[in-house]
Amino acid sequence: MSKLRLAVIGAGPAGIYASDLILKAERDFDVSIDLFDLLPAPYGLVRYGVAPDHPRIKGIIRALFEVLDRGDIRFFGNVKYGVDITLDDLKQHYNAVIFATGAIKDADLDIPGAGLEGSFGAADFVNWYDAHPDFPLDWPLDAKEVAVIGNGNVALDVARILVKRPEDLLSTDIPDHVYQGLKASPVTDVHVFGRRGPAQVKFSPLELREALHVEGVQAIVYDEDFQYDDGSREAIDSNNQIRVMVKTLEDLRENPSEPQERRLHLHFFSTPREILGTDGKVAGIKFERTELDGTGRVRATGEMREFEVQAVYRAVGYFGSELDAIPFDDVEGVIRNEEGRVLDQSGSHIPGVYCTGWIKRGPVGLIGHTKADAIETIGHLMSDRASWWSPSNPGEEAIEETLRSRGVDFMAWPGWLNVDGEEKRLGQLSGRERLKLHNRAQMLDISKGR
Repeated sequence: MSKLRLAVIGAGPAGIYASDLILKAERDFDVSIDLFDLLPAPYGLVRYGVAPDHPRIKGIIRALFEVLDRGDIRFFGNVKYGVDITLDDLKQHYNAVIFATGAIKDADLDIPGAGLEGSFGAADFVNWYDAHPDFPLDWPLDAKEVAVIGNGNVALDVARILVKRPEDLLSTDIPDHVYQGLKASPVTDVHVFGRRGPAQVKFSPLELREALHVEGVQAIVYDEDFQYDDGSREAIDSNNQIRVMVKTLEDLRENPSEPQERRLHLHFFSTPREILGTDGKVAGIKFERTELDGTGRVRATGEMREFEVQAVYRAVGYFGSELDAIPFDDVEGVIRNEEGRVLDQSGSHIPGVYCTGWIKRGPVGLIGHTKADAIETIGHLMSDRASWWSPSNPGEEAIEETLRSRGVDFMAWPGWLNVDGEEKRLGQLSGRERLKLHNRAQMLDISKGR
């Protein structure tokens, strides 16, 4: 039986699903897979991109855990591609590589004032409240009135975490520094702004219902925003998800929620034009009203409005990061590829190099898309076997020797089980399922049983 030594860079859902699917599908090859991640923990955005009060979504971690716990995929955490290992290293040890590094940066919002103090990328805030080990413990939560720009689930997550009563998060895995930061926040009003209307939002129905029914928070919508054109009505009639979301918003419009000390405002038909500042700090935000054009799209009206806020969160999408020695599309924020085959500048496939997940197609789609993505990439990888690399040092111990020779303190799966167990132990002490650890050095020490 022929042998396939495969490296996968990125231990989030995309990388884990690709590894699992190739092991289940391939019968002609003895497959050996090593999974690398720059973080000491696996699971990617499921651990570091999902709000802590979403235990249903975090249940995906259980399925990912079962894949890695089987023992037929080796995990190497705390290993940074391009620094600790290079493409040349991978060619010495493997037949091919799949990049599944995702998209973790904020997409740019190119308007005046975006660089003011108090203007934040939503992804950075998510990394803070999800206790990403590379983000500081402090977050400036000193605004009473906040604007969140975006009409996707990340915008709703950010708004909900900002406005939710901090004590209602104590049943989750948030560490104490996040709870204390949110507890000290003086916030009273969070405004979420979208460029289009209720029939064009990118929320999921569940996310929307959760945001509109937060204990101790009044949800508010505005009559002027309930506009529908032929394109909107067609979308409502043909798409059950859109129909449910419109009905949810209409129900709130007809049956306003009771006044509370904290308020969540949903605004539509608002395009951000400028973040206003005083003395270098956010003091407000200017929007241009839009209107439907008959097709479900919107056009500018020229009508400007200003809102007084002291902080702005830009939730306009994620963007991929460049990878050493791999061609990158600076406009789309993805690796240059065709159906998962990585392409050079001339458009030719680079032998042995593939990609999957958000770094392949951009930050769109849910877990089901990730699996379909992986299947497409794997199909091409297996059909390209004639162009695989011929590694000079393919032994399974060789990569460990390379990492150790460079002083890389990598996290293997048994070490992660130690960290996982410690998080559960700490959680039980405070009546929770787990308490997330956030210090990289501490996690590495615990992984060694220290």
